Amino acid sequence: MADQINALQEQLQQARSNGRTLNIVGGGTKAFMGRAADPDADTLSMAGHTGIVEYHPVELVLTVRAGTTLTEIEAVLAEQGQCLHFEPPRFGESSTIGGILACNLSGPARPWAGSVRDQVLGIRLLNGKGEHLRFGGQVMKNVAGYDVSRLQAGAMGTLGVMTELSLKVMPKPAATITLVRDMAMGEAVNYMNRRAGEPKPITGACWVDGKVYVRLAGARSAVEATAEKWQGSVLDDGEQFWQQIQDQKHRFFADTDAPLWRYSVGSSANLPVLDGHWMVDWAGSQRWYRGEAELEDLESIAGAAGGQVSLYRGGDRTGEVMHSQPEALKVIQRRVKQSFDPDGLFNPGRLYSWL
Repeated sequence: MADQINALQEQLQQARSNGRTLNIVGGGTKAFMGRAADPDADTLSMAGHTGIVEYHPVELVLTVRAGTTLTEIEAVLAEQGQCLHFEPPRFGESSTIGGILACNLSGPARPWAGSVRDQVLGIRLLNGKGEHLRFGGQVMKNVAGYDVSRLQAGAMGTLGVMTELSLKVMPKPAATITLVRDMAMGEAVNYMNRRAGEPKPITGACWVDGKVYVRLAGARSAVEATAEKWQGSVLDDGEQFWQQIQDQKHRFFADTDAPLWRYSVGSSANLPVLDGHWMVDWAGSQRWYRGEAELEDLESIAGAAGGQVSLYRGGDRTGEVMHSQPEALKVIQRRVKQSFDPDGLFNPGRLYSWL
């Protein structure tokens, strides 16, 4: 265990005194996300601020320092037959839990298990003045400052330096079965929505390469009964398939020649099928598109479907990569940024050019 809070505070105060800005970096595995980091900013490394602070398996609560790797966390939880229910992607051995919350990343179970944002109970945070603040707590009933903890989800480090996180954890399911069928994408979206609407132990629904995959997980009797009712071929390496989807190691993600776009839309939304490669996850709520396009054009498509789109990987990262925001929301976001980081120290322009 390594508590580096004093060193972090000292570097923060020096940057503030010298008029320098800071790029917050954990394991560095998510550097491809967001806009390009400011090359003139100093690096504030969280990689050494690690360790399990508290773990209460009976209460299903884990508190860790932000630089702790997912590998370490998952190994500790596995000893107790528990897991991070939101299935965070591991882009490498150095992927950290702080980076997962900062980028708001969740895996295939997200529609049923909730997101990382839903499972954060509290955080500790260094603000732009170097103050070490605590928000939230370690139980769901303690909601003081709970929304501040949630604000960090997807903020890309622009609101402060997360130093500690308290999270809900859950028991691993007793049984898991993956069913697979050949199906066209449009038909698969309807199929996944019907299945997701049934009171069954479904924890994953994905379409890729002309096949629809449905994961059932929970009590063995319920899983087996549902698999028999729904039919379909049982995927022998189902666990490996979902791990590849979770970690974005499936061959769909391997092609790096064309930009990768992420749609977040209603699960039953009818999107035009553009030329390129597609993957549908979260029973239709998350759709991946790989192809050459302009953000503005894809925004109109996403907006018509009641959702948003972002440039997830590749493409021009010096321009905007996130779905544009209305002026009213920009005003609110600037005010929030000002309250946490009045001197604009943290990850300048990483989320939006104007923030």
